[in-house]
Amino acid sequence: MARYDFIVLGAGPAGRRAAIQAAKLGKSVVVVDDRAKVGGVSVHTGTIPSKTLRETALNLSGWRERAFYGQGYRTRTTICSDDLDQRIGKTFDYEVAVLEHQFARNGVQTIAGRGYFKGPQQIAIKRDLGGSEIEEVIEGDKILISVGTRPYRPEHIPFNKTNVFDSDSFILQPQMPSSLTVVGGGVIGLEYATIFSALDIPVTLIEPNEQLLPFMDKEIVDHLVQSMRERGMCLRLGCSLSYVHFSEKGDPICQLADGRLIGSKMVLFAAGREGSTSSLNLEAAGLALNPGARGRLQVDRTTFQTEVPHIYAAGDVIGFPSLASTSMEQGRAVACHAFGEPISADDQAPPYGVYAVPELSSVGMTEADAGEAGIPYECGLARFKETSRGHIMGLEAGILKLICHRETRKLIGVHVVGEGASDLVHIGQAVLNLGGTIDYFVENSFNYPTLAEGYKVAALDLWNRLQVSPVDENKKTQAPPKPKQSGRKKKAA
Repeated sequence: MARYDFIVLGAGPAGRRAAIQAAKLGKSVVVVDDRAKVGGVSVHTGTIPSKTLRETALNLSGWRERAFYGQGYRTRTTICSDDLDQRIGKTFDYEVAVLEHQFARNGVQTIAGRGYFKGPQQIAIKRDLGGSEIEEVIEGDKILISVGTRPYRPEHIPFNKTNVFDSDSFILQPQMPSSLTVVGGGVIGLEYATIFSALDIPVTLIEPNEQLLPFMDKEIVDHLVQSMRERGMCLRLGCSLSYVHFSEKGDPICQLADGRLIGSKMVLFAAGREGSTSSLNLEAAGLALNPGARGRLQVDRTTFQTEVPHIYAAGDVIGFPSLASTSMEQGRAVACHAFGEPISADDQAPPYGVYAVPELSSVGMTEADAGEAGIPYECGLARFKETSRGHIMGLEAGILKLICHRETRKLIGVHVVGEGASDLVHIGQAVLNLGGTIDYFVENSFNYPTLAEGYKVAALDLWNRLQVSPVDENKKTQAPPKPKQSGRKKKAA
C-alpha cells in the first residue's frame, strides 16, 4: 500500500495550492480527482469558463463601444453557440496545461479516480482502467478535503439539459436562446444574467430576496440594479419560484409563488450550491456533516482542521466566501500548518469580486458594517463617466466609493462597480491592509488619464465632506498636506 505525507482530494484552487506548497516543503504529495484532467470546478465549470464567456460576450457584442457608436452597434451581426464555446475550449486547454506543468515541476503525483475514505488515514480510489473498474487504497499522514461544490438541484425542478439547466450543465454547452430566465440572484446567477443581457437576449432574473448581494455595499449594488433595469432586464426581486412546467411547444414556464407566470426559451437554475461530499464516506474518517449545511464541512478558520486533527478542509467545501482567490490562500495555510511551517494571522481583508456586467468588487467594511460596529465614518465617491479616461472609454456606468474613519481618516472600505472593478480594488486593498489613510490618495499622483485616478477624486470628495462632519474640537480635520516633491522637473503639459 502506497503511503504519502499528504493526500489531497480535489484539484481545484485550494487543492492545487496546498499540494504545491507541501511539495516545496519536501513532502510526498498525491492529488486525487475524479476528473480526467486537473483543475477542479474552477477550471471545468466555474471561474475560468464563466469569466471567459463574459469576455467573449463583451467582445463579440461590441458592448464596450455602444456609448460612442449607439446601442445598435455590433462587432458581429450574428453570434452563435460555437462562437461562445470556441474561446472557452482554448482557455480550458491552456489552464489545464499550466496546472499539469506546475504539478510535474514540483513532483506532485496525480491520480484520476473517485476517492473516498476507508479509514481516518486511508483513501480508496476507484479507477476505470480499460473498461473495468479497479480499487486501490493509499495512506496519508495528512489529508486535505478540497472537493469543491456542485449545483443545488431541488427535486421539483425538471432539469433536462435541453432548456432547463443548472449552472454546470449550462456552461458545458453554452447556447444562444432567444430568451432566458435565471433563477437565483447570487453571484453565479447575476453573472450569467448580465452576460446574456449584454448579448441582447431578453433576460428575467428571479430572486426571493429584495436585496441582491447582501454581503456587498448597498450603494454599488443599487448602481448595478439601475444599470440592469436601464438596459431592459426584468427583475423579479422578493419573488420565489414555486415550480417549472412546460408549454404545449415544450418551452419552460416559471410559476412564481404570487401566481405570476414567466415564459422563456430557457431556464437557468442557479439558486445555490452544495458541498461535493456525499460520496466521500466521511463516517469512516470520523467526520459528520451538520444538518442543513448542504454538504459543507466545518473547520477551524485559522488552521482549517476538521474535528479530526490530521484531516483538513479548504475551499468552497467549507463555505463563504467561496472564492478561488481565498481558496488558494486557505490551501497554502493548510500545507504550512500540516507540516509545521508558520502561517500568517488572518487579519488581512480579502477582496471580493463579482464578474457581472458591469463588474463589482470590494474590500473592507461596507456602510452597514461600519454603522453596526458604531464606527464614525464618511464616504467619498468618484463617477467613472466624470473622469477623462472614463469619457474616452465611453463609460456610462461605474462608481468608486471610499469609506474612512471620520476621526482618523483611516481607510476602512473600498467599493467599485464598473469596468475593471476587480483590478482597481487592489489599490485600495493595499492601502487599507497597511493601515493607510485617505491622505495617500490626496498626496500622490496617478497616471493620467486612468480609471485609477478615481481614487484621488473620491478621496478629495471625502476630504470635502470631512470639513463639515461633526468632530471633536481637539481633532479637527486639517487641510490635506502638500504633495511631496519628487526632485524631478515636471514636464510641460
